[in-house]
Amino acid sequence: MKNKHIGTIFLVLTVLSIPFSVTAGTVAEADALHEQGGLDNFGKTIAIYEQLLEAAPGDFDLNWKCARAYREYGEMAKKQEIEGWKEICKEYGKKGMQYAAKAREINPDHPAGHYYYGLSVGIYSDGTGILTALKEGLKDKTQSSFEKAYELDKMYEDAGSILALGRFWAVLPWPLANKKKSLAYYREYQKTPYFQQRDEGKIYLAELLIDNGGKDNKAEAKQILEQAVQTDDAYFKAWAERLMTKVK
Repeated sequence: MKNKHIGTIFLVLTVLSIPFSVTAGTVAEADALHEQGGLDNFGKTIAIYEQLLEAAPGDFDLNWKCARAYREYGEMAKKQEIEGWKEICKEYGKKGMQYAAKAREINPDHPAGHYYYGLSVGIYSDGTGILTALKEGLKDKTQSSFEKAYELDKMYEDAGSILALGRFWAVLPWPLANKKKSLAYYREYQKTPYFQQRDEGKIYLAELLIDNGGKDNKAEAKQILEQAVQTDDAYFKAWAERLMTKVK
């Protein structure tokens, strides 16, 4: 495994040791790199955004986009199971929270800062563990952030706040979890045009249906997973396959 990922590990260590100060560029270039995706490109986008922020620390778009890039980098490190990914998620999630909080402060009436703050907490929690995040008082901050994004524009980022709230209530440990609320948000998301386009939407709903139990829930979960397992995304495909074993 170490040999398999040695190139990517070298990239991660380089990114962590050099605080993204070696790349110059424009917002348009950073946005284009983000659209291309990939660890290397996300690292480059962070470099550009942070350099531009040195000259314009109060720029709303630069702050939320930098938060997004940190979050995406951590998410991809987790999905690819890069060695040390938990530490990456912890550090990058924290940085994402900082930039998102700044964006939220600059423009509290736009959903971006609220939405990416909540997502950054999620990445941070992947690194530290959810119990640590709860001890640090991040539960209420995450909830209020997603709820504010939902209130401002629940269709923002492909109805991301709807799906995020569903997942939020599903993954909290007992007695904080609320499967009824989670299912209500998932059902709302299921009615949007984005449900069929997003792997995690299908998987999250199927997982909750399985957890809820019952013949009808199991049958619905199986139907959803038969679609989800067709994805080209290796991470979500493996997740869907694991869930399929519970509905056969």
